[in-house]
Amino acid sequence: MCPIGFWIAYLKMKNYTKIYFKHFGYVMEDFIPCEGCGDRAVDIHHIDCRGMGGSKDKDRIENLMGLCRKCHVEFGDKKDFTVYLKDIHYKKMKQL
Repeated sequence: MCPIGFWIAYLKMKNYTKIYFKHFGYVMEDFIPCEGCGDRAVDIHHIDCRGMGGSKDKDRIENLMGLCRKCHVEFGDKKDFTVYLKDIHYKKMKQL
C-alpha cells in the first residue's frame, strides 16, 4: 500500500480499532488472530456492547477483542458468552 493510501485508510479506521491496533502493536497489513479460534480476525468486538449509537466510554482495550466473522456471529453480543469472552481476552492481554 502506498504511503498516501495507508494514511487515508488509517484516517477512515474507527477509533476503537485504532485503540486495539495500538495496544497490541498491530498495523493494517498484519495477520491479527481471532481471540476465539486463531483464524484471521476481521472484527473488533465490544465485549460489553455499546448498543445502537451507545456511549463511546466502552472503547477501552479491556472491552475490545479481535474476532473472526464466525466467532463474532457465534459469541458476539450474547450475554451468555460475556464471561467467556472476557476470560480469553484478559489472558491475551496478560501475554504482553
